Amino acid sequence: MSARRLLTALSLLVLGTTAGAAGTATEPTPTHRPDNMMAVPSPAAPQTAIFAGGCFWCIEADFEKLPGVIAVESGYTAGQTVNPTYEQVSAGGTGHTEAVRVRYDPQKVSYSQLVEYFWRHIDPTVKDRQFCDVGSQYRSGIYWQNDAERKVVESSRDALLKSGKIARIETELQPASTFYLAEEYHQDYYKKNPVRYAYYRSGCGRDIRVQNLWGSR
Repeated sequence: MSARRLLTALSLLVLGTTAGAAGTATEPTPTHRPDNMMAVPSPAAPQTAIFAGGCFWCIEADFEKLPGVIAVESGYTAGQTVNPTYEQVSAGGTGHTEAVRVRYDPQKVSYSQLVEYFWRHIDPTVKDRQFCDVGSQYRSGIYWQNDAERKVVESSRDALLKSGKIARIETELQPASTFYLAEEYHQDYYKKNPVRYAYYRSGCGRDIRVQNLWGSR
C-alpha cells in the first residue's frame, strides 16, 4: 500500500467514511428597490476551471492560495466509470484522473492566469504520474469547457514550449467531461489533516521537483 493510500485509510479510521454532497444553497429573498435608486452593476458570475495535477489534496491547496479563487473541489474526471469511488480510481481501473474544479472570480483572476499558475505547480514533462504517485490516475491534465478556454490552453502550451523552459509537455489537454466530486473526507484534506498532509507532501518530493523545474515562484 502506498504512503498516500495508507494516510487515507488512517483518516477514515479517525473521521469515519462520510460520502457527501454539499447542501443546496437557499435562494435569497428578493428585496424591493425604490425607483429613484440607481441599480448597482452586478458582479461577474463566478466561473469554473478543471485541472488535474496529481494528488488532488496538493493541487487543491495550491489553487486555494491564489487571489481570486473562491473555492476548490477535489474530484475525478476524464474516465469511463459512472460515480467512481476513491478506491476504484486509485486502483487505476476507471480511466479517471484525480482532478480539481476551481471556482474563481473572473474580475480578479483570469482563466489564462489560472493556466499559467497551474503549469508552475506541476511537472508537465512526465506521463501518467506526478511526483511520487505513479499511474494514469495521477496524470496531469487541463480540461477546457469551451472554445475560448481551448485557445487559451493551446496558446499557453505553445508559448511554454517555444520558451525552451521545458523540452516536452505530457500534460493531457482535452475537452472537459463529467467531473465527479470526491468523497467528503478528501475535500480540504490539507486543512483537516495538516500533519498527515505535510508528511505526505514532503515525502512525495513535490515542492523540491517543482522548484528544480521552475525555480522560485
